[in-house]
Amino acid sequence: MGARHDQHFLNDHGAVARIVDAYPVEDRRVLEIGPGKGTLTAALLEGGAAVEAIEYDRLLLKHLAERFAPEIAAGRLVLHEGDAARCPWPAFELMVANLPFSISSPVVFRLLETGYEAAVLMFQREFAERMQAHVGTSDCGRLSVMVQSFARVEACFVLPPSAFTPPPAVDSMVVRITPRGPLFPIADRKVYARMVGALFMQRRKTVRNGLKAASGILGGETVQRLLATLPDEVLTSRPEALYLEDFATITNLVAPGPQ
Repeated sequence: MGARHDQHFLNDHGAVARIVDAYPVEDRRVLEIGPGKGTLTAALLEGGAAVEAIEYDRLLLKHLAERFAPEIAAGRLVLHEGDAARCPWPAFELMVANLPFSISSPVVFRLLETGYEAAVLMFQREFAERMQAHVGTSDCGRLSVMVQSFARVEACFVLPPSAFTPPPAVDSMVVRITPRGPLFPIADRKVYARMVGALFMQRRKTVRNGLKAASGILGGETVQRLLATLPDEVLTSRPEALYLEDFATITNLVAPGPQ
C-alpha cells in the first residue's frame, strides 16, 4: 500500500510515543486527521483516547476498518471519509495529526475558529517555523500573525525524513498548539482575519499601498477611513514589521464591535 495524496507514513515508533505523550490523551475525544495505516491511531487508542479519524483515501479507510474492527465495534474509533480541509469535523477536545503539507494551512486556520483544548500536529519543518516566526520580523507572515493572535505554539521535536515511508524531502516538526485569548482586544475576529489576510497579500508594499490595493476586499470606504486615521509610521511600514497590537488597532478602527 503506497503513499498517495501527499502522505508520508510515520514509521518511527519512538516518535509516535513522543507524540502521544505531548499532551494527555486518556479519556479525551481525539480528532486524528490522515490516520494513514493507523500507526498513530493504535497508540492513541492504547493511551485511552476515543478517536474520530478523517481519512481521504478509500483504500486506507478499508485497511483501517479491518485493522480496528474491534475498536470500531466498541465505539472507541469512528472513521470518517473526507477531505479534512473542507468536510465537517466531529466534536473533539484534542487534535492529533501528521498533516499532508497540501492541507496544513487550511486545517490550521479552521482549527483557530474551532473550540478545542489542544492540538499536537506534525508539519513540514519550514511551515512549523513560519507559525512560530516572531511577529514584527521579516520571517513573519499571515500564518504567524493569525496563529499567535489566538494560540500558543510550542515546538516539541524535529523528525528526519528517515522517520517516514516514503521519506519526504525535508525535515518535519511536531508542535503543540493551545488556544488563548488575544493579547490585545479585537472587536471582530472575522474582520481581523480579513484585514491580516489583505495586508499580507501585499507584504512587500507599505501598509498604505497595501490598503489601497485591498480596496476590493476591505471596501473603499473602509480603506479611506484607515488612510485618514492611521499614523504615518504605520502607513509607511510593511505588514511584516507590524506587531499584534498594530493589527488589532487597525481592525478596531473599522470593526463594528464584538459579536
